[in-house]
Amino acid sequence: MLVIMNRGASEAQISAVVEKIRAAGLTEHLSKGVERTIIGAIGEERKLEPEAFELLPGVEQALHIVKQYKIVAREWHPQDSVVDIRGIPLGGNSVQIIAGPCSVETQEQMDLAAAGVAAAGCRLMRGGAFKPRTSPYAFQGLGSKGLEYFRHAADKHNLPIVTELMDVRMLETFLEWDVDVIQIGTRNMQNFDLLKEVGRVNKPVILKRGMSATISEWLMAAEYIAAGGNHNIIFCERGVRSFETAYRNMLDVTAIPVLKRETHLPVIVDPSHAGGKAWLVPALSRAAVAAGADGLLVEMHPNPCEAWCDADQALTPQELQELVAVLRQIAGTLGRSLC
Repeated sequence: MLVIMNRGASEAQISAVVEKIRAAGLTEHLSKGVERTIIGAIGEERKLEPEAFELLPGVEQALHIVKQYKIVAREWHPQDSVVDIRGIPLGGNSVQIIAGPCSVETQEQMDLAAAGVAAAGCRLMRGGAFKPRTSPYAFQGLGSKGLEYFRHAADKHNLPIVTELMDVRMLETFLEWDVDVIQIGTRNMQNFDLLKEVGRVNKPVILKRGMSATISEWLMAAEYIAAGGNHNIIFCERGVRSFETAYRNMLDVTAIPVLKRETHLPVIVDPSHAGGKAWLVPALSRAAVAAGADGLLVEMHPNPCEAWCDADQALTPQELQELVAVLRQIAGTLGRSLC
């Protein structure tokens, strides 16, 4: 339930609403804007009647939220949220490009990749130290050693790092290496134990859409993280599974405006995993930014021909620079800044 207070409602009036929510066995979430305060009742809201709140002094309106997700819903948080990543804003008026290789391979490879990311003007770097692979015989990542290589390379250019967490048992290792953004991959979107744990840490989380997940299921997965106290969530559309075989996944561009309507949280797109081919990445990237995406997760490798993972979809450093230049123009046309 949402309780919208009158403009100028006193602290005593707000406290009275909070006490009534707690008396029903629910918890509250306050969102104080410039003009109004909105109080969200979190829990089994069927216990509450809107009319009982609208009789209280200072209350303008009370209404049930039909949707099961509440914290991530735009209804109680009308303004767009901006996730701060070491001083870099993701969301709002800016568009961020998170670039880097699919997997961490060697220190030299990561050093070259970090230099390429910085040269393109990108402010955040991606890379996989732990790799979920369809085949058990494929390269699974370097693990903790990969985090070491990644951190050392990125720090030379002051780039925050984004990497995927697959196992809750590795969370402490991620925190030891001070991973800046934890990525939850498509296969773990509904790994609820993992979502609960990252909900308890103070780290931004990129939540990728499951390959067959509905938008409602995706939003509910984010609610698991938010319910744990971590509201620094970034949605990532990476293509869904379809009947088509001409490309890797079907990029759901429609999901961008739908999510923008449903949630206040930032939305980014992974054009690399959607297309599965490097030549498709620029077109999908342009479409994503034009549709309102707050950022992109793009694969770039110093030498794609030698990549240990997803070589076909990785851009070269020069191709990344060219893509960023084009996307900057598109963003500018929409009144936004890129990188």
